[in-house]
Amino acid sequence: MREFDVRDIFLKSIESEFEFLKQEASFSGAVAKSIILPKSLGVLLPINYAHSQDDYLISLLARWREENYFAYPTRFEVTFDGTRKWLNEQVLDNPSRLLFLVVDQQGKWIGHVGLANCLNDDRFIMLDNIVRGDREHSPGIMSEAVLELTEWVRRAFMPGKIYLKVLDTNSHAINFYERLGFVENHRIPLKRQERKDGYSYIESTSSAIDCYFIEMVFPENAGYIPKETILTAGPFISSREASYANDAVHFGWNKQWNKYLSSFEEKFADYVGVKHAIATSSGTGALHIALLSLGIGPGDEVIVPDLTWVATGQVVNYVGAIPIFADVQRESWCLDPLSFKKMISKRTKAVIPVHLYGHPAKMDEIMEIARDNKLFVIEDAAPSIGAEFEGKRTGSFGDFAMFSFQGAKLVVTGEGGILLTDNDKLYERAHKIWDQGRRPGTFWIDEVGWKYKMSNIQAALGLGQLDHVDQLVIAKRKIFEWYQEFLEGCDKITLFKEAAWAKSIYWMTSILLNPGVKLTRDDFINELKKKKIDTRPVFPAISQYVFWPKKQKPQKNAFDIGNCGINLPSGVCLRREEVKYVSEVIKNILSK
Repeated sequence: MREFDVRDIFLKSIESEFEFLKQEASFSGAVAKSIILPKSLGVLLPINYAHSQDDYLISLLARWREENYFAYPTRFEVTFDGTRKWLNEQVLDNPSRLLFLVVDQQGKWIGHVGLANCLNDDRFIMLDNIVRGDREHSPGIMSEAVLELTEWVRRAFMPGKIYLKVLDTNSHAINFYERLGFVENHRIPLKRQERKDGYSYIESTSSAIDCYFIEMVFPENAGYIPKETILTAGPFISSREASYANDAVHFGWNKQWNKYLSSFEEKFADYVGVKHAIATSSGTGALHIALLSLGIGPGDEVIVPDLTWVATGQVVNYVGAIPIFADVQRESWCLDPLSFKKMISKRTKAVIPVHLYGHPAKMDEIMEIARDNKLFVIEDAAPSIGAEFEGKRTGSFGDFAMFSFQGAKLVVTGEGGILLTDNDKLYERAHKIWDQGRRPGTFWIDEVGWKYKMSNIQAALGLGQLDHVDQLVIAKRKIFEWYQEFLEGCDKITLFKEAAWAKSIYWMTSILLNPGVKLTRDDFINELKKKKIDTRPVFPAISQYVFWPKKQKPQKNAFDIGNCGINLPSGVCLRREEVKYVSEVIKNILSK
């Protein structure tokens, strides 16, 4: 099974994002890629190649560099041409560096902040070139700029360390960084070395020491107490999403009405490893189209797991068929192949395995049973983008597969979904149903169709998300690792872990309350809420709902998990100190 290479994904993400931010020809495009400064109402504007031709900006950068010469370890005469060369060769052409202009509410350029030395196997990111040029306007904006850039780096790349270096002679800067929460990590001895154009301080291994470089790091907040509720879910929206959506809003009409739709569909199909994709207005709509395309209707039966979101069963009702509820495995919380096999009757036409909470179902056994019984397979892969079974991604096994992009999912478009298939004929059938039953290339309607289309603007947002999906998967798995670390030794719960045969994305980190715990699951959730921790119960066994055409008793495993399971805060932007706080509160509540 393929491993998620954290180091490799980190390096690719850095290179890709830095290059994307530097490649811009228009001011409006650069603004769309900016990092928002919410308190000061300013932005961090990424400096791009177009800026290197802006003589006024080059002059301003040269003046700022000259005024702040004392903060740099290298001292030399600053010139206009030298500054342009530095910007081009040392910043823009360097894949490991990035520089932002600090822009205030009135559009004034206040200073700049940057990142350097970011392509390394240790996954360290250094804040660099933090310079305030305008000292008269927007007090506090540089503090916010440094903190927002630090938070952006943490969310976007989850580095092993965020740090900066400051000369020990620059007491003003040291005090500034300490107020922001940076702490001294270690000191690097420096000695002065003469150059033709000036002099510089270089690292010294001898006793000849003229000053020190102090490395300061941004540490975990050891005494973290939340000011607001820690939410169960939440996406990370990068500059790509903002840039693509901005373009779609302004230009994604008429001839370009499907520019992002087509790109999103093609890229998503390629990511999963299938031929065809149809972007839809919801995951539920995608499942509905799949059932219609397969000709499933009144009198037919479709087997679904008893532990899932209601939509998996509801779409069977939509076409007049009968959902039959099978049990789930305790190790995966997904469809139990043995239970599935027992539920097959002469009326059974299809099965919908669900890759629940980002964990894949046992697809080898499910596919074998389905093929032996000539059943269609529709994967409900809604929250499992990037999850794998035996080296293949979820969504690549069945006749059809569906993913969801609802706002709590790993990849979001606000609302939306996508239908995938490797079968050319099924794709043509599904596409016609999706397109209101239209005869291809005409406005003539052959049959009753449906309106389940995703908008081009939503697809632009989704394409931006898909551009860094592997980094999002790494973030989810890292959050689970933190929970595993901090909940170690708590015998009142069982942490839901991936099965030995699976690669989960841990879309939700989930726990089960063990037998003997005094609190009910719902009482426990309420106690967590008092501590500003948002959680949600695991789906109940959906066979218990009263509206199904065929009544069934709830399946045992699904019923037990549904009554005792809890989804913990798992938003992709969670910080380590937040996970630690949640874990400590869980242990404290259960120890009483």
